Amino acid sequence: MISTASPSTIAADVLFQGICDAAREAGRKALAWFEPGASTRAEVTLKGGYSPVSAADLEVDRFLHQALRQLLPQAGWLSEETPDDGSRRSAGETFIIDPIDGTGGFIRGEREWCVSIALVRDGVPIMAVIEAPALGETFTARAGAGAWMNNARISVAQETAGAPLRMSGPTRLTSLAGLPPLQMRTKLPSLAYRLMLVADGRLDGAVASANAHDWDIAAADLILREAGGVLNDHNGQALRYDRAELRHKELFAGRPALAEMLRLAWR
Repeated sequence: MISTASPSTIAADVLFQGICDAAREAGRKALAWFEPGASTRAEVTLKGGYSPVSAADLEVDRFLHQALRQLLPQAGWLSEETPDDGSRRSAGETFIIDPIDGTGGFIRGEREWCVSIALVRDGVPIMAVIEAPALGETFTARAGAGAWMNNARISVAQETAGAPLRMSGPTRLTSLAGLPPLQMRTKLPSLAYRLMLVADGRLDGAVASANAHDWDIAAADLILREAGGVLNDHNGQALRYDRAELRHKELFAGRPALAEMLRLAWR
């Protein structure tokens, strides 16, 4: 493990490698609880009376808190599985974490779940890793340095004349006026992974319903943008993170022109 250092002294490449290493180890820890095609071995409880959380989520959260705060002890911390005391907002840089994005799918034995890690500076993601260990896929990005999957550069799909749009999102999409023919993919349990399918061109675009939280999308946002796409809000604007309000309204992802087309059709 990399020794403790302040944000001003640790080299960016060393920091990024440390984040990647932590994501891979977190993925291995989660994978130890995973049963492909069957229910997880981890104990499952409900938080807030409706949202499932497993022992694997909590173990990964504890591990990442220790590993990432050792890298940047002065950084703020925001995780789906850690109570938020608000102190992160004065830190300047904040780790935004989803220990297992797509917990429901993880519990059911579906492979499309991931560990999501973003480092956000002044509300904007600057480093991101999304680890999907059950699929053997690792997505990474640094601001201004492109997006990668398993060490191969990725980019969003470009327009293909006459081809249907490969989409994922709410069923309402199929009834919107003004859109080309759609080829809908079944909605995935992990929003972050859904956005990665847009980032690497397997989908043309995606729409997310209101109420996604920072931890669902912060890492995916940077990777998508570094792949040449956008993740915009209902006003067509880029998102800001690490605010008091953690939830977002409807989101539109894809190459810029497609994301704007989806947004206008949704209104």
